[in-house]
Amino acid sequence: MVDVYLFSGFLGSGKTSLLLHTIGQLKEQGKKPAVLMNEFGALPFDSDSVAGEGDIPLKELLEGCICCTGSEKTEAQLQGLLEENEDIDVILIETTGAAHPVEALDAIYSPLFADRLTIKGIVTVADSKRWLERDKLSPQIRALFMEQIRHAHLLVANKADLLTDEEMATVTFELSNFNTSAPIVQTTGGKIAFSFIEKTLQGPHQTNNQPIISGKGLPLMSKLVTFSESVDQLDFENWIRTLPDTVYRMKGYVPVKGVKNPYLFQYAYGMVNWLPEYVKMEPRLVIIGEGIDNVSYEVVNPNLDEI
Repeated sequence: MVDVYLFSGFLGSGKTSLLLHTIGQLKEQGKKPAVLMNEFGALPFDSDSVAGEGDIPLKELLEGCICCTGSEKTEAQLQGLLEENEDIDVILIETTGAAHPVEALDAIYSPLFADRLTIKGIVTVADSKRWLERDKLSPQIRALFMEQIRHAHLLVANKADLLTDEEMATVTFELSNFNTSAPIVQTTGGKIAFSFIEKTLQGPHQTNNQPIISGKGLPLMSKLVTFSESVDQLDFENWIRTLPDTVYRMKGYVPVKGVKNPYLFQYAYGMVNWLPEYVKMEPRLVIIGEGIDNVSYEVVNPNLDEI
């Protein structure tokens, strides 16, 4: 039997960071993990991070939600992982930030491999700062954000370093009242011991009987932007500060003046992260949010792709 862990959480919460830390720990233990990643847009930026970890069997679901139109593709990709890698011990599934965790979990169950997989449960990564300011989200997006937390079997209260001790205590207290059954772990950078996850989710976890507010039909869209020239990093960050709150996530490769290769760029809830790339990547950026039709940068030629 192969254990399966599903990593859920809203856009930019830190799921990929948790995934990468988990992969590293599993490899140190001599285990062979495999990964199924669901990207909201057409470009596999987060999958690229996993590919950089070496010989990790990886399957991708692009341009769709694992919990909606992607359920048949999910089945096919899982079947591929099992058939192509007979020695894997653990499958880690990272859902898109727009996925409802229970619907995603349901998409994993299939008679094709029911006798080969043990679904251990849902690990939901919650952005602690966004939790405190959740009322700023639109009603539909806030409902999904809360649903992801409500149906978790283990809650990871991430980005604790951005809050005071008092604020973090408030987050933990409110989360524990909202989801009374899930243990809560405070983290920075999605760092948590896999042994704790494993111990917490010892047996197969079934979904609870709470009614589900579906994550389908959300007013989210993605915009793909390509760069015709390098940008001034300071000007670019000043532009970021002008973005509306409905821009939830940006990720891609941004060419910066004076730097040989485009930087790997990440943005979530007002926080930016630049990482150097040692291989020249195509300069492209994906923006995810609501009502972002008019979001643009002067050196960018946007192509809009609604999901």
